[in-house]
Amino acid sequence: MKLLLRLLTWWNSQTLNTQIYTWRKGVKVGEDAEGNVFYQTRDGKRRWVIYNGESEASRVSPDWHGWLHHTWDQPPTEKALAHKTWEKPHQENLTGTEAAYAPPGSLRHAAKAERRDYEAWVPE
Repeated sequence: MKLLLRLLTWWNSQTLNTQIYTWRKGVKVGEDAEGNVFYQTRDGKRRWVIYNGESEASRVSPDWHGWLHHTWDQPPTEKALAHKTWEKPHQENLTGTEAAYAPPGSLRHAAKAERRDYEAWVPE
């Protein structure tokens, strides 16, 4: 069953073709805190990531994102990116999940919130 999923789906880790390409031409560069593994070709021209679980681009930290897109040449494992004191730790996109932000008065909080600025019309 797992082999069939790897043949037919691309959103769970890597496909069989990606695994063969990585095995033949890839050089492991590093791994991030989420378990995503980063590779490049031997000549350094192509770079890619094998996700640990669902393939969601927002799970890649800004450090690795810059390396993947050739913004800087050295990966974060060789030269760490300087972070400011006010920067928050990286967090994946939570849109569509239960942990997503919902402002006060949102319909997601309808059971919890009680509106005091509105009085429903009651017929006589």
